[in-house]
Amino acid sequence: MAKIKVTKQTYLTWYESMLLQRRFEERAGMLYGQQKIRGFCHLYIGQEAVSAGIVSATRKEDPIITAYRDHGLGLARGMTPNECMAELYGKATGSSKGKGGSMHFFSKENYFFGGHGIVGAQIPMGAGIGFAEKYKGTDNVCVTLFGDGAARQGALHETFNMAMTWKLPVIFIVENNGYAMGTSVERTTNVEEIWKLGLGYEMPSEAVDGMHPMAVHKAIETAADRARKGKGPTFLEIRTYRYKGHSMSDPQKYRTKEEVESYKKLDPIEQVLDDIKKKKYATEEQIKEINTRVKQQVDECVTFAENSPFPDDAELYKDVYYQQNYPYLS
Repeated sequence: MAKIKVTKQTYLTWYESMLLQRRFEERAGMLYGQQKIRGFCHLYIGQEAVSAGIVSATRKEDPIITAYRDHGLGLARGMTPNECMAELYGKATGSSKGKGGSMHFFSKENYFFGGHGIVGAQIPMGAGIGFAEKYKGTDNVCVTLFGDGAARQGALHETFNMAMTWKLPVIFIVENNGYAMGTSVERTTNVEEIWKLGLGYEMPSEAVDGMHPMAVHKAIETAADRARKGKGPTFLEIRTYRYKGHSMSDPQKYRTKEEVESYKKLDPIEQVLDDIKKKKYATEEQIKEINTRVKQQVDECVTFAENSPFPDDAELYKDVYYQQNYPYLS
């Protein structure tokens, strides 16, 4: 497969995508504080290079499935800010008709299969999607993401074994942001270099810098090429960092402010912006235009969510069973 060339446009797309994710999440955090958004809410702030690099190195037809920190990935893959914010509000115009909320973004049109609240459950599901692609004879690759805490689940080992045995076209990614809820990696495992878990199954595995989309792009591109050639899965430990708590209810007492600030010096958006300026890919005026466009999108999506209706009561019984007129539902 020919490599996906990284161009000026790639950098500009990375910057706009990551900035949209950041501004969307910042506004979501504010709205949560105002009780406009309720329930669980896990922000992606700091991890935007992961989603940007994945999307630039894959095709739209390559399915993506992830855990509950899903806002950034959904936006990067092509979901609109309107449908995403409306879903956070629990409105009928949301991506899951207001029934899923923060943890359950879904978009069939963008091959984005969630958004899953059960820790690690998406790991075998991702393998199943990869199996379906292989069964149908496509050369699509399923990108399956989970957090460092989910790497402790037994389903991971069962899935890795099966995926390697059947050479499934899957890229398994642990977004290692250092903490499983409020517990650091070093306190939860004797294997702190999580990528090594794949070696027990002879799965190609490596650690990746998750603070710049270029590093992510290159690793994903290599893994996708391998899967499309029928050589099976790859396991990537993408090392990133979340600036905010595990969820909006997290007081973050398990880490220091100094630690957070040290990672902010590696901010993925600032790194890409610096590259754009050094390479003269955009003028200051063009950068301002991107910033303005992103701000307008976020402002508009809030207005859209505010003005959208809540689901009708009858929606409670819809989308529960695939079979129409299910006889045991009244």
